[in-house]
Amino acid sequence: MLTDRQREILDFIREARRSRGVTPTSREIQQHLGLASQSTVIDHLRALENKGALRREPHKARGLVPTDEYRAQRMIEIPIYGTIPAGLPADESQQADGCVSVDVETLRLPKGARVFALKVRGDSMNGAGILPGDIVVLEFKEAKSGDIVAALIDGETTLKRYVVQRGKPFLKAENPRYTNLIPAQELVIQGVQIALLRVLKR
Repeated sequence: MLTDRQREILDFIREARRSRGVTPTSREIQQHLGLASQSTVIDHLRALENKGALRREPHKARGLVPTDEYRAQRMIEIPIYGTIPAGLPADESQQADGCVSVDVETLRLPKGARVFALKVRGDSMNGAGILPGDIVVLEFKEAKSGDIVAALIDGETTLKRYVVQRGKPFLKAENPRYTNLIPAQELVIQGVQIALLRVLKR
């Protein structure tokens, strides 16, 4: 629970960031509230950090940000482009089906990364912990052998493990009920899995 003074300081920080775009300095907070000592402000700021109301952005001089704003700055909306079979490939157009909000720090995304998401249908990847109804987050990047990928194989899409043996690529399921998929003509990697999201049913 915040004290009245701590709430005043937090409200002033929020207002300053809205109006000026930057966090006020401890000296500015001291002058605004008419406090006798700058060290008193620093003590309050430290207490606000300890209570989780403020978070410090690394490598920034004015790095104290209200926690709710800090989280909002780091959330990105990832488009969900329909479903993808984790089973036998299916030929179907992928339509945008809303978005999922994800914390950038959780994904550890490099700057400028292009990502999208797909809902999983089927059980061919359950050995890799990917279940029907899960959402896989994928990045547009070059795949390495062993990556789980969304792939277009001979005109049909599927989610499988990408494997290269003796210079020849194929797609491998993580369920013994499914055979390997060897391309007859083409194998195009559409995205490499970087995260898995699961909505728990109540």
